[in-house]
Amino acid sequence: MNGVLFLGWSIVALSGLTLAYKLFGKLGLIGVIAGSVVMMNILVNKSVIIFGIGATSGNVFYAMMFLATDILSENYGGKEARKSVMIGFFISIFTMIGAWVAIAMKPAPWDFAHEPLSLILTPMFRIVAGSMIAFFVSNMMDTYTYQWLKKKFPKYLWIRNNGSTWSSQLVDTLLFASIALLGTMPMEAWLQVVLSTYLLKILIAIIDTPFLYLVAKKREVE
Repeated sequence: MNGVLFLGWSIVALSGLTLAYKLFGKLGLIGVIAGSVVMMNILVNKSVIIFGIGATSGNVFYAMMFLATDILSENYGGKEARKSVMIGFFISIFTMIGAWVAIAMKPAPWDFAHEPLSLILTPMFRIVAGSMIAFFVSNMMDTYTYQWLKKKFPKYLWIRNNGSTWSSQLVDTLLFASIALLGTMPMEAWLQVVLSTYLLKILIAIIDTPFLYLVAKKREVE
């Protein structure tokens, strides 16, 4: 059941990202990146079993950001893609500060949300730190790798899309899992999360290739 939901949500999410670009252009992609940053930092707290292996539930949101930066790299160049990464990085910091403030506030006598929110947001500080570092390093790597592959393989969109994503997602997965999750679970479970997260991101990268073809402009950009 989880596998079906994962594949279905992947297609819906990537379709939504493509629609956002069609409707709003670059701003639509930046909006998706900003929203994905917030959601992945929350949903990473929930562990699930997908195709028989442990994973976190925020993988699709994370993979969406790589498709967004690949679209920006393809159609507008590396500079615009890296600008979107900086915006996402800012949103991560802003979200972390907002979470700190929300938890620090004394709840009203009738409040019912403080404790469940604390359970969700308190682990978020280490998660956001790992997310910020992994997001910045891997997405910057993705934009530079994409442009390098575009020069090497100008006729093969699928090579630069998958090549840049597969390499940068490996770095992203290792960085994030080490900073955010190492020591919070048994080592066997941690290794399973690393492997499953990377494999699922590869799967999403393969699935998102047709979506990139749908929006790639038929011209070369700087």
